[in-house]
Amino acid sequence: MTALEFAVQDVAGARGACRAGADRVELCAALGATGGLTASIGMIEAVVATGVPVHALIRCRAGGFVYRDAEDVAVMNADARAAVSAGVAGLVVGALTPERRVDVDTLRRVLEGVPVEDIELTFHRAIDVISDRAAAVDTLVELGMTRVLTSGGAARCAEGIAELAAMVDHAAGRIQIMAGGGITLADLPALHRTGVDAVHLSARRIVADDGGPGGGGATGHEQLDEDVASSVATGLRQLDGMHRFCL
Repeated sequence: MTALEFAVQDVAGARGACRAGADRVELCAALGATGGLTASIGMIEAVVATGVPVHALIRCRAGGFVYRDAEDVAVMNADARAAVSAGVAGLVVGALTPERRVDVDTLRRVLEGVPVEDIELTFHRAIDVISDRAAAVDTLVELGMTRVLTSGGAARCAEGIAELAAMVDHAAGRIQIMAGGGITLADLPALHRTGVDAVHLSARRIVADDGGPGGGGATGHEQLDEDVASSVATGLRQLDGMHRFCL
């Protein structure tokens, strides 16, 4: 069965994802503006309380994934430990060297003191700026990662189908490959044929909400579109020939 994960930013999104048929959610903040940052501990606790399995994104700032400042790493370590203490089922992490390889040392420092044996670990789309993704997959297997989130290095998964299939073949069951990046309902059959273990998307819409000059102006805020989420869940059920149940 192909697992279904939605990226959500609030309690309403988590509940909507569960009703739609998600297997889990990735919880983050500022998704559209930054690609995702760590949510507040209050939000993490509130979403965990909904009962849906929560995987918390650990990312302290926008921009690239090379963390030269020890303070950034310390903040992410503190966030990781706090998120696990709050009851998350998994963490979503990533770090690169200046040469765009998996930064094993930084990842170990981010996860220092975290009971990794009790949770799942996802390496996020930092892998999509790595040239040798096969070598990166091997490194992530050695690190004990559960899965990697990737578009196959493309802007959208639909453009990275061949690479996603190659990554699935290379992983050979040693680590899960989760497709994520601009996925639409129409993309599901091709993604399913690659053999990816999971599909990840935000299915978000913009809610009009004017915050004024000090609150972002008329940009509104993002929210899970439950109709889109339900359509994706139904599409996967049909492709898998199986049913999902809300936890």
